[in-house]
Amino acid sequence: MNQLHSCSDNRIGLPTNTPIQLLIGKLDKIKEISGGWQALCPAHDDKSPSLSVKEDVDGKVLIHCHAGCKPEEVVRALGLDMFDLFVKKDYRKSWGIPSATTATVQPTTFALAEYAEAKALPIEFLKSLGLYDSKYKGGTSVAIPYFNESGEAVTTRFRLSLNGKDNRFRWKTGSKVLLYGLKRLEEFKDSPFIVLVEGESDCQTLWYHGIPALGIPGANNWKEEWAKHFETFEVIYVVVEPDKGGEATLEWIAKSKLRNKIRLLNLAPFKDPSALHISDPFAFDTTFNDCLSKSVYWIEEHEKEVRLKATESYKVCKDIVTNSNILELFANELKRVGVVGVEQEAKIVFLSVVSRFLDRPMSLAIKGPSSSGKSYLVQETLKFFPPEAFFEQSAMSERALIYCDESFVHRMLVIYEACGMENETTSYLMRSLLSEGRIRYSTVEKTSDGLQSKFIEKEGPTGLITTTTALHLHPENETRMFSMTLLDTPEQTKNILQSLANQKPVEFDYAPWHSFHQWLATQSTEVVIPYAKALAELIPAVAVRLRRDFHQLLIMIKAHAILHQANRERTSSGEIIATLEDYTAIYGLIFELIEQEVGAGASESTRETVQAVQGIFKSRNGTGEDFVTQSELKAVLKLDKSSTSRRVHSCIKQGYLKNLEEKKGQPYRLVMGDPLPSEQKILPEVATLSEKIREMGLNRKTEDV
Repeated sequence: MNQLHSCSDNRIGLPTNTPIQLLIGKLDKIKEISGGWQALCPAHDDKSPSLSVKEDVDGKVLIHCHAGCKPEEVVRALGLDMFDLFVKKDYRKSWGIPSATTATVQPTTFALAEYAEAKALPIEFLKSLGLYDSKYKGGTSVAIPYFNESGEAVTTRFRLSLNGKDNRFRWKTGSKVLLYGLKRLEEFKDSPFIVLVEGESDCQTLWYHGIPALGIPGANNWKEEWAKHFETFEVIYVVVEPDKGGEATLEWIAKSKLRNKIRLLNLAPFKDPSALHISDPFAFDTTFNDCLSKSVYWIEEHEKEVRLKATESYKVCKDIVTNSNILELFANELKRVGVVGVEQEAKIVFLSVVSRFLDRPMSLAIKGPSSSGKSYLVQETLKFFPPEAFFEQSAMSERALIYCDESFVHRMLVIYEACGMENETTSYLMRSLLSEGRIRYSTVEKTSDGLQSKFIEKEGPTGLITTTTALHLHPENETRMFSMTLLDTPEQTKNILQSLANQKPVEFDYAPWHSFHQWLATQSTEVVIPYAKALAELIPAVAVRLRRDFHQLLIMIKAHAILHQANRERTSSGEIIATLEDYTAIYGLIFELIEQEVGAGASESTRETVQAVQGIFKSRNGTGEDFVTQSELKAVLKLDKSSTSRRVHSCIKQGYLKNLEEKKGQPYRLVMGDPLPSEQKILPEVATLSEKIREMGLNRKTEDV
């Protein structure tokens, strides 16, 4: 393949300022491939080219990072805007390309003197900030240097005109986006506040008036890693402009760790500090200080919005909120849409998603043979939740969790087929997210100053739901998850077939359920379990993993209490008080699963399989082979080959069956292994727990919690 050097490849006769040429001129290790190019992705620490680029018939640039980076991340890492990659219908005219060979491209002419006059700022002041006239593609522009905290010029942004919307600015080739004004942080360090604005001219205006400020080069370009620059300030005033940029600003504030000390600054009727200054430079200080005094904390505005949303949502979902058995209501609704035979499993999935509101959400592994309906069960259950409750992936690259722009805070991560997280890096990151409630990752990336270390942090808490055909996941992940296996019986297969045959299109309205979960998000979801100590006293310490399973049990009780909070009392500090009704519901769902997990019991399918082998031996009356084949077992169980094999592997793993065949690839020769365990109760029955509560002097009263 031929190496592409910068923009020298002038395909189809286009000059080098077409979108595709603009992009490939900024990429490294570009190679031409069939239909496009391949290069290193600038948005992550790419060791071998993982970025594919091509141009469609309309001249639009198509970008795909095989490591999972979004096109916006790739473009931003190159110092470009998404606008740069799109062309209008008449793209030649839009990009200054002549439709006839006799025309020429008109260069841009814009000087610092013109900029200073327009912004009503002294030209000498602007020069002191490092601004200067610069040549740019045959014309002139205003160069605005960006400095780091050490005062070193890191990159330059060129201002091409006063107007022109997205065509006003261009970054120096190879630029990495950073905050404007970082080198002035030292002189701001004693200030109790700082103003955060959009763009350079607003910063320059505020500095002219002696006000500490930093600028974001475009509201959509905020990076949470920049939050470290604001840690010393007690208050951060953020100018929210009355446009789409203002909407973008409010979005990043809601996700930022800075949000609780941000005050929203409204300069109406003026758009920004620059416009306020231009209107009357002499009145600026008085007017601006008046606006500062009228600013409000973001959290206060957010709480008002939350209360309004709660009121609106409650009107839609009142019947669900006040229902005394919401899990049963959900199960009945699920049957209406054609999901049958998995009521218990669906309730557990439902509760796991509700647990996202807790500091340690529940994580769930759903196991079963291919075509057993694992993914279908999850997908149909998730339809009862609004999109902000979960984030779905069918597979991911090893570092996708780090570079993903999606928020993981109080959200469920859903990965269909656990093979999507088998590699060690993804497995480690997943464990960190589940155990520590966050991902903290250090890497090195290429910058204009050479290789620079970079620290990335993804906040949780986050729960995980995954499906798998495997009997066991990575052992360290397995212990952090609650596992359940879907039935593979002929009866269940028959139920599914009948459901498919009888199913008619159902017009189902999920809106009340979505409103219900949105209402829950506006409520306090702290839960206390008054009988937790009594429960711990009654559970026998028969296995180490009970330490984790007991925690999952408490999570499920809390999730059930959150669902039914309208019918629960609260402590004086507003915490929901879980009742025995919550334990009763969870006990019925998981007591058998807990016993199987700790080896104190065997599942129905395990007992059926082992007893079938015993039955085959007994039917021989001491004659015939001294082992059982899978074919014989398959006929007795009336299962397909895959389901039979899966059961056999599980029984061998647990030690209840043994395989005498030592050669790989040969049919199993099955004999009996360890005897099936006698039934041992792990979770106490409700009546037993109730008696223990009375014995320990516990009750539901708020003052006793």
